[in-house]
Amino acid sequence: MIYYLYRGRTLQGKVKKGKVKAESEKDVIRSMKAEGVTVFEVKPLDSVLYKDITIGKPVKLKEFVIFLRQLATLIESGIPIIDSIEILAEQTSNKAFALVLKAIREDLQEGTGLSEAMSQHSTFFPELLTRMVYAGEVSGNLDEILENMASYYEKQYALRQKIKTALAYPLFVSIFAVVITLFLLVYIVPIFTNLFSSFGESLPIYTVIVLQISEVIQQIWWVLLLLLLLLIVLWKVMMRSDSFAFRIDGIKLRLPVIGSFLKKSQITRMSQTLSTLLNSSVPILQSVKITEKIVDNRLLAQVLHNSHHALERGQSMAAAMQSHAIIPPMVIQMIAVGERTGSLDKMLYKIADFYEKELDDASAKLKALIEPILIVILAVVVGAIVLAIVIPMFSIFDAI
Repeated sequence: MIYYLYRGRTLQGKVKKGKVKAESEKDVIRSMKAEGVTVFEVKPLDSVLYKDITIGKPVKLKEFVIFLRQLATLIESGIPIIDSIEILAEQTSNKAFALVLKAIREDLQEGTGLSEAMSQHSTFFPELLTRMVYAGEVSGNLDEILENMASYYEKQYALRQKIKTALAYPLFVSIFAVVITLFLLVYIVPIFTNLFSSFGESLPIYTVIVLQISEVIQQIWWVLLLLLLLLIVLWKVMMRSDSFAFRIDGIKLRLPVIGSFLKKSQITRMSQTLSTLLNSSVPILQSVKITEKIVDNRLLAQVLHNSHHALERGQSMAAAMQSHAIIPPMVIQMIAVGERTGSLDKMLYKIADFYEKELDDASAKLKALIEPILIVILAVVVGAIVLAIVIPMFSIFDAI
């Protein structure tokens, strides 16, 4: 929800203006009409002060999948869409989602189509879903489309969990290594610094370097923290540049071990999305265009963009993908077979199924390879700091 500024006229003819929190302009007009105000101007307040701060998505993916399955079941049972939406609005425990569903029900009562009503709440309903719902409304198989979309989002959730699980351990160990290193340099090393200075013994150059690093971190830790925050902000600003983000996405796919895993996850997501769209009778040009917006990697988005142009010129999608190294030869061959036989949706489903299994194997290999590497790095870093302290201790003991 965001704040809207409105101007209108009351039943007494007085001009009234103010701000109100709502999901859309329609909701503003509807709520003010209930108060006896005829609105003639509505505009959103884009200032940060008027925006809701939300952490994560307003609706969890699991809850979203349950909603789609329940809606499909209700419609298949012959219950009108308006009544189905009202039932689900009363059942959900998510207050924000319940308000959105009630707003959609009111739009439906006014004659708005379900897809159009959902498109008014893009925070809750992705473009892919609204396009698919529209296809279901046109073809008359809305319940089947909703069931397919529930299965699709379930697969997307499972895919996301696999990626998170595979990358969570390396990230945790890396953060742990940094924390341990900083703890040793800030709290442990200074204790021995005073000890070494009291004995007045000359220290090895290696130990001197570690002590100096510890002293620098203690003195200018706030500068280092500020620099880190500045780098994060700079990174986010640079990632807004398409050319920079394009290069970074290319580097990600070329990383040893991790690059192969990320490429398989992107191919899986692309294939699942295209297969679902085509299986639901969405035209191939629209399917490719929608998928281009959904994939997370700009290199793959560029491949789909080029494929869209090739299809517009009457060329095959497989031929357009051949010049891109990101697409494996097997995928290109299966897409070519699907185009020739008219079963592209089935071929894409097989591709997604194959790479989903490959992703499971790649996840296991990723853990098996990265785990010992990170442990060795952690041991080397901590061991190096400990050695820098222990080596001079032997000299001090000999002097005593």
